Amino acid sequence: MLIDGSVLNNPFAGLSAVVAPAVLTNASSVLCLGTANRIARVVDRSRVVTGEMAGLQVGSKEYQARADQLPRLQVRAQLLFRALRILYASLGLFAATALITVIGSAMEFFGWQFGFHASAFIAMGSGTAAVTGLCYGCALLVYETRVAIHNLTEEAALFRSHYAPPGPLS
Repeated sequence: MLIDGSVLNNPFAGLSAVVAPAVLTNASSVLCLGTANRIARVVDRSRVVTGEMAGLQVGSKEYQARADQLPRLQVRAQLLFRALRILYASLGLFAATALITVIGSAMEFFGWQFGFHASAFIAMGSGTAAVTGLCYGCALLVYETRVAIHNLTEEAALFRSHYAPPGPLS
């Protein structure tokens, strides 16, 4: 923690080692909530699309456009579910890192050097895994957003081609 190895010289050393995982735990929690909300929106959109398809003539351009959206909605749901699992794992790893850091600080306080070094090694590993998971989960969310934008672009093009009045925008 400190260059001379003593937390007695700085009582905030242990606390500062806990703050980073705690802040990242909060960030992961917010991402989990947002991702769960996005899954709910995909489910809602899937229900709307299948409901619209029920009222359309099979084989029509509108029917086919809705049918083309369903596989992308499924891909979005799978990406979001994978991201949510990874973000939950990161959340748990950040919480574990914070706890291990507190335990390691206590071991240093009592002079248990082996325990301190072991907990530091474990905390570094779990923290690194947590940050890696957080980054990967965010990358999946970015990819899912690209698929969502693709769906929106196609839907807007269908609307313009069938329902927009003739003019400069069509």
